[in-house]
Amino acid sequence: MSLGVSRWMEPAVAAGLSRGGGLLQLVQARGAVSHPYTPDSWVSYGGGQGILLAIVLLFVAGGFVLAGRRLHVPLAVTPPGRTAAAFMIAIWLLAIYTAGIATLVYGLQLKQIYPDFVAPRVRVGTFVDAPVAFLVILFLTRRWGWKVSLASAFVGTAAAPMLFEFPFDLIVMLRTNPPILPHPMLYRQLFFLPLFMVEFSTVSLLTLLPSMRVSAHACHAVAGMLLVFAVWAACGFAFPVTPLPLALNVVSKILCFVAAIMLFVWRDGEIVATRG
Repeated sequence: MSLGVSRWMEPAVAAGLSRGGGLLQLVQARGAVSHPYTPDSWVSYGGGQGILLAIVLLFVAGGFVLAGRRLHVPLAVTPPGRTAAAFMIAIWLLAIYTAGIATLVYGLQLKQIYPDFVAPRVRVGTFVDAPVAFLVILFLTRRWGWKVSLASAFVGTAAAPMLFEFPFDLIVMLRTNPPILPHPMLYRQLFFLPLFMVEFSTVSLLTLLPSMRVSAHACHAVAGMLLVFAVWAACGFAFPVTPLPLALNVVSKILCFVAAIMLFVWRDGEIVATRG
């Protein structure tokens, strides 16, 4: 509390204490000037840790580049049967519900330990990228009919951020902030494991689409996203409140949507079927 505010409050506090409800008014006066607790959502990687993370990400990105180079023709994944498809959709819906419950429990516990906590909000363009990706995929798959085209646009748009979130969650999982005591890792698993279920089950829905092909362009887009992650890691993978981390976050989000779009960019006669 600043000295000026403290002096301004002294007469009001003194008058309040002179009455029967003085203690309550003192608490209210303190609450009126309290500031919300808004820490960064995760702790940055320091020095050698950031460099090591960058090297790992470069290695994985190189693997996607190599896969893209060897993928001379797009790969078509054999769709599962109706029964398997129904189970996949049911698991996906259950995973979303479970993640919602886990997030609610995590949030309640976080609020109980840190009453003044307010989650920081960072605009990274997802709500712009998603509608654009939806419309682009809808246009690319129009020749399959409106049902397949609409399903492709929905699933492709839903899967796009999952391509980002899985490596991202692995990177920040052990460094989430503020920690929930006395067992931070227990609560981190409560939060992230259902998210992993959502990520895997959402991406798996792509196999239900006859319009989807695993293409070299998609592999290269994922490699580009991981390359941006590597640059971000070399800078400590800091929370995106300063210009550079924010820009890297935005660019990597764009690339994950580009990767999802590239799954639907292929020509007839360039198909090699493979069983999923």
